[in-house]
Parts: sequence; C-alpha cells; structure tokens
Amino acid sequence: MDEKNSFKPYISADRNEKELSATSVIAGVILAVIFGAANAYLGLIVGMTVSASIPAAVIGMGVIRFIAKRNSILESNMIQTIGSAGESLAAGVIFTLPAMFLWAAEGVTELPSMFEITAISLVGGLLGIFFMIPLRNALIVKEHGILPYPEGMACSEVLLSGEKGGSDSKLVFVSMGIAAVLKFIVDGLKIVKSSIGIVVNQFKGAFNISAYPALVGVGYICGTKVSATLFAGSVLSWLVLIPIICLFGADMVLYPGTATIASMWAEDGASAIWSSYIRYIGAGAVATGGIISLIKSLPLIVSTFRDSMKGLKGSKSKETTERTAKDIPMKIIILAVIAIALFVDLLPAIPVNFVGAVLIIVCGFFFATVASRIVGLVGSSNSPVSGMTIATLLVTAFIFKMMGNDGAAGMVSAMAVGSVIAIITAISGDTSQDLKTGYIVGATPMKQQIGEIIGVVASAVAIGGVLYLLNAAWGFGTEQLAAPQATLMKMIVEGVMGGNLPWNLVFIGVFIAVVVELLGISVMSFAIGIYLPIETTACIMLGGIVRAVVEKRKYKNKEEKDTIVNKGILACSGMIAGEGLVGILLAVFAVIPVGAGTLGSVINLSKTVSFGSIGTLFIFAAMIFMVLKATIWSRNNEK
Repeated sequence: MDEKNSFKPYISADRNEKELSATSVIAGVILAVIFGAANAYLGLIVGMTVSASIPAAVIGMGVIRFIAKRNSILESNMIQTIGSAGESLAAGVIFTLPAMFLWAAEGVTELPSMFEITAISLVGGLLGIFFMIPLRNALIVKEHGILPYPEGMACSEVLLSGEKGGSDSKLVFVSMGIAAVLKFIVDGLKIVKSSIGIVVNQFKGAFNISAYPALVGVGYICGTKVSATLFAGSVLSWLVLIPIICLFGADMVLYPGTATIASMWAEDGASAIWSSYIRYIGAGAVATGGIISLIKSLPLIVSTFRDSMKGLKGSKSKETTERTAKDIPMKIIILAVIAIALFVDLLPAIPVNFVGAVLIIVCGFFFATVASRIVGLVGSSNSPVSGMTIATLLVTAFIFKMMGNDGAAGMVSAMAVGSVIAIITAISGDTSQDLKTGYIVGATPMKQQIGEIIGVVASAVAIGGVLYLLNAAWGFGTEQLAAPQATLMKMIVEGVMGGNLPWNLVFIGVFIAVVVELLGISVMSFAIGIYLPIETTACIMLGGIVRAVVEKRKYKNKEEKDTIVNKGILACSGMIAGEGLVGILLAVFAVIPVGAGTLGSVINLSKTVSFGSIGTLFIFAAMIFMVLKATIWSRNNEK
C-alpha cells in the first residue's frame, strides 16, 4: 500500500500546465471524427476495430510540437483522450445499429433517423463515462501496480518517450497518405483488380485475396496467431462448407435460398452460397463464441463487480483539492444520469420505453463496472463486449416479448437498448485506459473526463452521417460491408421474437464453435473468420505473416525488438486510418449524382486504363514494402 501511495506522476500535482487548450480540443475532435469514421468503416468490413489511443497520442505530440511550437505532454495526452473516444464509440455503434438499416431494407421498419442515431450514441457514450468516473479512485489509483491497464500503460510510455525526444508522428502521417493513395487506385480509379484468386469449378471452392492496406494493417496489429485463426475460419467456410453444400445440394432448393444450388453457383459463384447459407452458419458461431466468452468470464465478472463495489465504498472519502485527484463531482454525475434516463424515456426519437430505460441504467452500470476492471486486467481487445451485448439483447428481447411488445417496434426497442449497452461497455473501457495514462503522466482527471465528453459528443454527431453514407454506397450485409456483428445481433433479436430463421444453419455454426472451443482455439476469432469472405481474412493473414517476419528477426535485446515492432503498429494504424478516410470519401462519390450516374463512375478509369492482376501484385508489394520500411529496414537506415 505504501508503494502505491508513493507513486509520483511525471507532472507533479503542484504544477499547472496547459491541458484543455484550444489546440488540444480542436485536434482531439478532428481525430475523434477521423478515427471514429475509419474504425466504423473497418469494423463493418471485418467485425472488429483497433485501438486509436497510441496513434492519437503520437499525432497529438506532432501537433503540439510542430503546430503549437511547444512540448506539452498534458496537451498531447488530452488530444489522445478526446481522439480515442471516437474509435470506441464507433466500436459500440457498428456492433448493433446497422441492424436497423437491415430491417429497413427488408421493409420491416423505417430507416433510423440521423437524430435517433446521434441520440442513442450520445446516451451510450455519456453513460459510459459517468458510470466509470466513480470507479477511478478504486481502480486506477488504489490498484496501481495490480491492474496493469496495458493500453493505458503503453500510451503513457509513448507520451513519455516523445517528451524525452523524438516523435513518430511523421510515420503515421506518411502511412496514412500512402495507404490513401493505394486505396484510391484500387477502389477509386479501379485501374487494378481489388482482389486476385482462383475458382475451381469442379471442386466448387474459391480462394481470393484482397489488396487493401487496412486489412494488412489489421493483420499486423492483431498478430500472427489471431490472423491465422481468422483465416482458418474462412478456409473452413470457402474451401470446406461451400463445396459440401454444392456437392450434396446441387439440384435442390434449400431455405433460405430461392433457387437451386447449382444455378446459384452458375450465376454468382461462391458468393451466392455465402450470402444464402454461410453467413447464417457464421452468425451461429459468432453468437456462440460471444456466449462462451461471457460464460468463461462470469467468475471474473462477479468478482470484478464485487471488488469494484468494495472499492467504490472505500473511495467515498473527504474531497481533496489536489489537482491530480479531482474528478467531476458525484452530485453532477448523479443528476446527469437521472437526466439521461428521463431523456431516454421521454424522447420520442429514442425507441425505448420506461422498462428499456431502467434496463439501460441497471445493465449499463453493471457492464461498465465490469468492463472498466476487465480492460485493466486483460486489455480492451479482450473485453467480452460482444458477449455482454448478446446477453443484454437476449434478456431485453425476452422481457419485451413477455410484455407483448414482440413486433417490429419491439425488435427496434430491444436493439436500441443493446446499442446503448454496447456503447457504454466500449466507452467505459476506453475511459479507464485514458485515465490510467493520465494518472501516470500527471493529468487532471476532471479535465480528462471533460475531454472524453467532448470526444463522445463530436463522434456521436458524426457517426450517423458515416452510417448513412456507407449504407447508401454499398449497403450493410453485402460483401463490401458484411457488418458481421450487427447481422448477428439482428438474428438474435429475430430469433427471440419468433422470426423465421434457418435454425439448422445457425445450429451448425453453434456446434462448430463448440468444437473449436474444445480444441482450445480462440473461438471468437475463428467464428468471425467463418462469417467473413476469404479474400478479407487472406489479406489479414498477409499482415500477420509480415508481423511474424518482423518478430523473427534477430535483435540486440527485447527493448530494440519492441521498438521496431511498435513502429510497425504505428505505420499500420496510419494505413487503417488512411484507407478508412478514402473509403468514406468514395462513399460520398458513390452517392453524389452526376448526369446519368455518380461521381464515382466518372472517376472510374477501368474502362480505358487497366493494369489487371499485375497491378494488384504491385499493390501487394507496395503494402509489404511500406510495413518493412517502417520496421526492420528503418533500423538499417539508422545505422
């Protein structure tokens, strides 16, 4: 206890330095919107997002140093705090809200309004922050040295190393620019093929690999093992399950398909089989993976909640005037939570009644408490957000059905509750990591919490437009935007409410997930791989292979290895952001009418200029070169 109490932050409590400056707020808001949009785009493709904290911190240091012309670790930290909120809010949104667009496309409900999306996002984001604040002293301060908060610690190390000299912000910006150009060449100008591969008609199997920088970046950041597990799931789908379906059902019409398997293959190949059958198997596997992860986490969840409540009681000590110990006052938090609950119940734009509002407050506080501690133990990437959202949807949909609210309105209400809970869980985890970073560098907690609120508000305002753009350009649930998590949540609600689902296919996925769990493989990654097109996971696998090449090199010591590997993470974060931004830009082009077509069709040069598969190989070479240049070849240049 003495060791924890003796901790001294980098900026001592008696020093008052700039934090919430105009520069940090403006830069943070811009990054919140950028990373929120980029991660929404990424998450709708692969069903997972990546942390924006470290790249936001690196960019923040660059902004303060080269634009504001000063060194200020607390301003850099504030930019990171505000900026990372966008990524976390996007993660919660893409898990659920696209389901409402899918229902609208099926004619079940109307499209959610922009105001409705913003209101739901804002409610979830603010509650995630407010529920976590009372836990800060118990989790961040009293358990310093016990709860590692890996992302928060890593971010503080980046900030401290940048303060002592050197910043890799240029690396992030260069990677963003190169990835943006590559993405525009592939999907904007379309002068090279977006994927290459082979189709074996006799075998009825297909293998393709996409040429997208963001996917290579995801593979590198997630690592070789996770990438291989994702790829293995797709191999099972596209090289085992699809050939089996074609072999035994060639002349049959199988629900939910409306034509024979043979005619579907002849018309649209493996993609038609994936759309009609595989995605239901994948959804069953993903749902089971989420439930398994939740069950495995139950002892931790129960003990976490109990310990957090004990810590919360112990934190109700007399108020302190010390700068590094000031939080937003508890009275304001309680009043804000009550106001939000009334807002949810009374605002017509949010399709949630009084029971739903109560469920949001009760489940939200519970899962925010759990998430805040779990991310401290195992990191944000291992927090069972999907499992907690599934549990909420199951409970909410069942309660609504018992109350007779089991029609389209009931499904939308259940999804709205699940959306708020998913956002609460994601934001509370992000807030915990940010407050840990602030604790180490010596930030003012209350100012950081205000920064989180600013980031959430900015992201909530922007995210509705992003969803509308992407849906208008390509549509959710398509090969371009598979939206695996949202499709899963949609199926869960429909299943509880009594909708017609191909349960045989769903249960095949369920038991595949059970087998994978018994084999000791990461079931969630494997299940997402089953759902995703193989061209997506093959490109992710390429990034994982590049990560393995970087890690297998000989280094002088662990510190040098970590430095080189982390440079790759920064470069790949830039690649993800760069492609995501161009993806959003291309979505804008795709919906702007020009004459008889759209601006996107005007830009398309593929009819006059095409480099075909050869050009695609050059894109692959450029992506691999970019990561290696940022990592193992950068070390050679420094010698």
